[in-house]
Formats: sequence, structure tokens, C-alpha cells
Amino acid sequence: MTGFDIHLLPCLTDNYVPLVRDPASGAVAIVDPADAATVAAALDQLGWRPTMILNTHHHPDHVGGNLELKARYGLTITGPRREAARIPGIDRAVGEGDSVAIGSQAGVVLDVPGHTAGHIAYWFEGAETVFVGDTLFAVGCGRLFEGTPEQMWASLNKLADLPGQTAVYCAHEYTESNIRFAVSVDIDNAALRVRDLSVKAARRRGEPTVPTTIAVELATNPFLRADNPDFAKAMNMAGADPVAVFAATRKAKDNFR
Repeated sequence: MTGFDIHLLPCLTDNYVPLVRDPASGAVAIVDPADAATVAAALDQLGWRPTMILNTHHHPDHVGGNLELKARYGLTITGPRREAARIPGIDRAVGEGDSVAIGSQAGVVLDVPGHTAGHIAYWFEGAETVFVGDTLFAVGCGRLFEGTPEQMWASLNKLADLPGQTAVYCAHEYTESNIRFAVSVDIDNAALRVRDLSVKAARRRGEPTVPTTIAVELATNPFLRADNPDFAKAMNMAGADPVAVFAATRKAKDNFR
């Protein structure tokens, strides 16, 4: 699917840490290292030596391994400019439109605030891959800890505009709980019902539900469907502004048990 070799490393309780290798150059990046020891053990097993860390936002379960891994490997740390003071060991602060590269694979930074005020994503067009942190999840999106519904809706739409085949690497295995909520609000979505069955089967087999793709999320993720008339109707908000529909959906998810 991509031009990368990606090892998706489970970490902590439900985090994923993508270990990303460019096969052409051998360059390796760690995206949002939650725990240094777990990451180092996986890298040793793979025989990969990392050259950089890419942080999407400042939360401890995304930057917790930064300093120890930097000391161990001498790598560089890239992170969001608007959160630079909260990114341990940061060497390069980046924002919208800035270039990044993992070896021969060129990427670009996208500002996607909402979950946190300075959250960013890393899109590698040639590799058809985007690393989104906690902005977009499989069948979900991040809680609005520091941003507004308007900001998050704009961020999600920025990601939704990427090519449909783009592989989406989010940072948590939340899909089963996300889909339980989704089917409770998007009750007539046939594609979502099919996905519900496939997600349950994958988890029974112990398989990850990450990565997903932009196309799959557009069809089944309620947070990307706030501008869809059928979904607005399902939310009893026919004709409402998409931001209002999104905000109501996020509030409903926050209270869902």
C-alpha cells in the first residue's frame, strides 16, 4: 500500500507507535514514541536504527520516549511549532506547509488543531501515507481538549481532502468502542454495518484495525459525515450547519457508554 516499511508497534495500553523505514535509504523514523524501552526493544529486533522522531502533539503518551531515545540513538526530533515548548528534546519546530523527509520520501506538515491547540499531521504523498496522531481515528476523532468544534471540523476536512487511497495511521486502538458509538447514531449506514463485522472479526483474531484509509473513513466515520444530509437527519439535525452537527456528534460520543 505504501512506499514505506512500517512496523506498527503496540505500546502502553492502547497506543500504536509507527516505526517507519524508507527502504531506498534505510532511514527510520519513530512517530510519537510513547515508551522508550518498548520502542528500543522493537528496533533492536528489527535491526533498524532510527534517525528521527516525528511528534504530532505534546501529550505524554506521544512524547514520553523522546529524551531517552534521543540519548540512545542521537536522532533528531521534529514537532509542532505551536507546542514546541512542550515537546521534550525538540530540534525542529514545524507547521503548515513545511517539508519533512524520511530518507527519499518527501512529506509535508498539515496543521490539524482541535485535540490540542497545535496538533499537526505528516502527509507523505508519494508513499500514500498520513500520520495523524489523535486528530482522526478509525471510525472516530480525538476529544476536543484544547480546540473548538470549528477547528476540529476544519482539520478533519483537511484530512478528508487527501486522496482516498491514503493510508491513515492513527495512534490508538479505539476502533471497537468507536464503532459501537457510530452504529448507534448512523443507523442506516450499510457500509458501517459491514465494517462493524470486519472490525469485530479482526479484533477476535488479535489483529490491529490500523491503518485505515481516507476512503473508508469518508464512508463510515460519523465525524467525517457531519455535512451528509442523511447523517444530519439521523442526528435529528436536518438542514443544520455541519459544524453544529459535528459538535453534537462529538458531545454524544463524549457521553457514550
